[in-house]
Amino acid sequence: MVTTTIREIDNTQNDPRQRTELITGGNTFTTVTEKVCSIVEDPKTSQTWFVMLGASLSFLGVLGLMIAYLFWTGVGVWGVNNPVGWGFAIINFVFWVGIGHAGTLISAILFLFRQKWRTSINRFAEAMTIFAVMCAGIFPGIHIGRPWLAFYLFPYPNAMQMWPNFRSPLLWDVFAVSTYATVSVMFWYVGMIPDLATLRDRAKHPIRKFSYGLLSLGWRGSHRHWHRHEVAYLLLAALATPLVLSVHSVVSFDFAVAQLPGWHTTIFPPYFVAGAIFGGFAMVLTLIIPTRHFLNLKEIITLRHIENMNKVLLFTSCIVGYAYSVEFFMAWYSADKFELFTFLNRAMGPYYWAYFIMIFCNVIAPQVLWFKYCRTNILITFIVANCVNVGMWFERFVIVVTSLSRDFLPSSWDMYYPTMVDILTFAGSFGLFFTCFLLFLRFLPAIAMAEVKTVLPGSHLEHGHHRGAGDYHGDVPEAHKED
Repeated sequence: MVTTTIREIDNTQNDPRQRTELITGGNTFTTVTEKVCSIVEDPKTSQTWFVMLGASLSFLGVLGLMIAYLFWTGVGVWGVNNPVGWGFAIINFVFWVGIGHAGTLISAILFLFRQKWRTSINRFAEAMTIFAVMCAGIFPGIHIGRPWLAFYLFPYPNAMQMWPNFRSPLLWDVFAVSTYATVSVMFWYVGMIPDLATLRDRAKHPIRKFSYGLLSLGWRGSHRHWHRHEVAYLLLAALATPLVLSVHSVVSFDFAVAQLPGWHTTIFPPYFVAGAIFGGFAMVLTLIIPTRHFLNLKEIITLRHIENMNKVLLFTSCIVGYAYSVEFFMAWYSADKFELFTFLNRAMGPYYWAYFIMIFCNVIAPQVLWFKYCRTNILITFIVANCVNVGMWFERFVIVVTSLSRDFLPSSWDMYYPTMVDILTFAGSFGLFFTCFLLFLRFLPAIAMAEVKTVLPGSHLEHGHHRGAGDYHGDVPEAHKED
């Protein structure tokens, strides 16, 4: 992998007289191709990558052991009890599904809004989405107690005449998450085809040439191929956009349709969607900051990209903070004593520490991003992003545990304490996530080269927008000749 250190260039100025460069360092179409492909083509893999992969595989092994132990012993090894029947498993499921939101948001919605700064980060975000949804899918599967009967969730004709309960939001989750995962994989793969063809054309080893040739589906870069590609990409973006809103809305229904105080509220769908985008952007920043440093991609993923993402983080933080306030207001305004007790219990009950970690990480810490110095400071950004990651996990902990542990009857109250199996299973899910992410960095194009080239000076953006089905490909044919 590349070892040369590249200095940071500040391209966050807003001069109305000229377009700010999204890609710095005087890069051309050729240098972008060289920098991105060299990550995959370099025969010498860095020791840092091996160390990180080894650590990730260790955690992945822990995940496998914990799941095997769970299947062998039963869910009694978890800390769940009566009344807290949803413990770490559902908390982790909602956490990972939320992280998976930002990928499709960056790829699809920002694409439809013609936000060209997305081109340097969309491939990261799409990959993150897929790996996060993979992690999310584990927890409902192992939470059902008898995972070998998980196929009962799917409606299919069977001899026992058994059908799922279509009125249950838990069943809606199955369809929503599986649809989201399928469309996200297709969107990721279709966008990657031109870059896979570039790797195929540059490959020297026959196995690499065959592998990338197979994945690139015979791409030749003709006008007809670009046209079909742009139309397919645009259609998938249009299909994926409503899924961004629907998936976490459906997940929020798992709580909102229940009669439990603290859950039974109409604010949950928009509140969950905003929180998911918030947490997803924080995870993208957590991944991108070390990646751009170790792979020397600072000229492609620039300070402007970091600042723009910080602005989204700040905006969604304000929405989440507003939602926390509205929940308290509505609990008081409803005059429902159970509802009011639940929210007071969150802030002053036995789990107050989790509530205030959530408030600090999700509402207070991101407020430093009002200042440009903080938005363009890599260390501060990394700290804030990780604060948000922690805060969003605790948000799900607060929602699930505080409402279940103290419901209507004090006689049924009980405390929830996670066991070591709970904690190791959650830590192991990060092993799966980072193992997939590191393999993605090493063997697939981490940057969307074809899309990045459309924002280079050679694409003549200074003369205004170009037309094109996707507004990214095929509108600068003279520029592609340079490559």
